[in-house]
Parts: sequence; structure tokens; C-alpha cells
Amino acid sequence: MKEKLSNLSNRINAFIESNKKIVYPVLAILILGLPYVGSSQYILRIIIMIGVYSMLSLSLGLVTGYAGQVSLGHAAFYAIGAYVSALVSISFNLNFFITAPIAAFIAGICGLLLGLPTLRLSGTYLAITTLGFCEVVRMVLLNWESVTRGPLGISRIPKPSFLGIELTISNFGLYYLMVAFLALTTLAVVAIVRSKMGRALMAIREDELAATMMGVKTTYYKVAAFVISAFFSGLAGAFYAHMIRFIDPNTFTFDTSIMILSIVILGGMGTIGGMFLGSALLVSFPEVLRFLQEYRFVVYGAVLVVMMRYRPQGILGGQKKTPYKLPKGGG
Repeated sequence: MKEKLSNLSNRINAFIESNKKIVYPVLAILILGLPYVGSSQYILRIIIMIGVYSMLSLSLGLVTGYAGQVSLGHAAFYAIGAYVSALVSISFNLNFFITAPIAAFIAGICGLLLGLPTLRLSGTYLAITTLGFCEVVRMVLLNWESVTRGPLGISRIPKPSFLGIELTISNFGLYYLMVAFLALTTLAVVAIVRSKMGRALMAIREDELAATMMGVKTTYYKVAAFVISAFFSGLAGAFYAHMIRFIDPNTFTFDTSIMILSIVILGGMGTIGGMFLGSALLVSFPEVLRFLQEYRFVVYGAVLVVMMRYRPQGILGGQKKTPYKLPKGGG
């Protein structure tokens, strides 16, 4: 079973690599033309949420998939981005395209403040610390009622608008905005992975002590990855808040962090395509299995258990024999 899954994923990856000049343009056309093929608003909303979770998993993938650091507090940065963008937009009557970068920047600063003292830790200690940070943020949102409105949440968040036109699901504006944000996140992650920083992160993942002995500034690169991860999580949070137009502390719980981490593990740690595939599977599964009502989460958990048994590296993980593309003439 393991060999069959491995051979299948390798064949798919080899096909894409050998035909990428055709596959990528066709994929781009399909993505851009998707709203016009008769998709309902319900289907488009699910697809947009797949895009949001793809952004979140791509950002977490930098920390967990490439640097090998387990974070259980990703929902905190997601929440910070959502709340900052919503509050700034309502309080100062600013456009989404101004508040979203502000929210992402503040989320990145929070990532820096958390990363500096904690990323000297690793393994279980780091996971527990990030979990604690997630709960601290949720409790602040819940109890700081004068600012966050506590358990009542924030409603009537303005819709994104561009050149005076409100972007909604019905006019496909939110869909294309999500595509633009997802493309920005993907390009940024790909650029980082192919850079010196990406090679340093992969070295840290394989053996942090050996990387340190080779002169890699492990703490610097881990903190940098954490800040970038928090930045794009905040951007996803800002988009989510203005799309849903209502947020409360219960939207950003520990379950959300587990969902994002599950996507990274299922799709394949250290892969880009795996984040899209994992998001599509885990976001759409509860909707497809809604007719099972309370049993759909049993099926969802069973799928993860089976994957961990037969394909622990994830669906698209463990395909490359080299950690990064070698230069021409390299051994």
C-alpha cells in the first residue's frame, strides 16, 4: 500500500515537472475561469475558504514543513490579522486594501515578539509555548470588551471595495481577491524556499546541531520564518474578516490551529502543492460529508489515521532525493 501511494504521487509529480509549460498555464486558465462555469455562491464560498486555508498552511509550512518547528498557535496570528483589520476599518473608516497590510504587519510584529524568546526552544516545549500563546490571544479577545467587544464579536465589517466597487461573492470580486492573495503568498514562499534562507531552514529541519556547526544562524532563520509566517497568516485573517463580516473569539480556537497543522501534515510537509491538496481535502470533506451529521468528523479523523499509517510523509511529501534544486554541473 505504501509503495503504491508513493509510486502514484511520484508519477504525478514527474508528469507535472515534465509538462509544466503546459500544466501551469492550463491550471491558471481553469482557476481564472472557474466562477463562470456555473458554480453557485455556496460552492464559491467553499473554494474561497480552501484558498484561505491554503494561505494559512503555506505560511505554517515555512515553520513546520521547512524549518521543522511544530507550532500549535497559528490561529492566534490569524485572529490578530482579522481583528486588527476589522477594528481599524470600522474605527477609522479605511479601505480594506489599507487595513489588510496594517493587520499583516502587526501580526508579523507579534510573531517577532513571540519568536525571539521561544524559538530557542524546540520540540514539545515550543509546541506547548505556541499553544499557550494561542489561548492567551483568545482570552484577550474574549475579555477586552472595550476594544474587541468580547463574546459579542464584531459585526458589520465593511466589504472590500476597489475603485468604488464592492467585492462580493456574487460579482466574483472576493474570489479573484483571494486568488491574488494566494498567488502573492505562494510566490513569496517559493522565493524563500529557493533562496539561501530556504536552504538554511531545510538544514535546520534535518539536523539543527549540524547546521549550527556549519555556521548557519539557526535562531535568526527560525525567527525570520516565524515572522513571515505570522505576516501571511494575518493577511489571511484580514481577508476572512472582511469576507464573513462578523468575527468573534470562538472563530479562532485551538481547533483552527490543529486544522491548519493537519493540512500541512496531510498534504506533505516541505511541499507547496501539498498545501493546496491538503486544504482542498480537509475543507471540502466536512461539506461533502454533511449528510452524516455528527459522524462526518469520525470519517475525517479516520482518513487522517489511515494517512499516518500508510503515508506518514503526506500525500505529496518525500518525493525529492535532494533537499533543493542543484545548480547545473552540481553533484
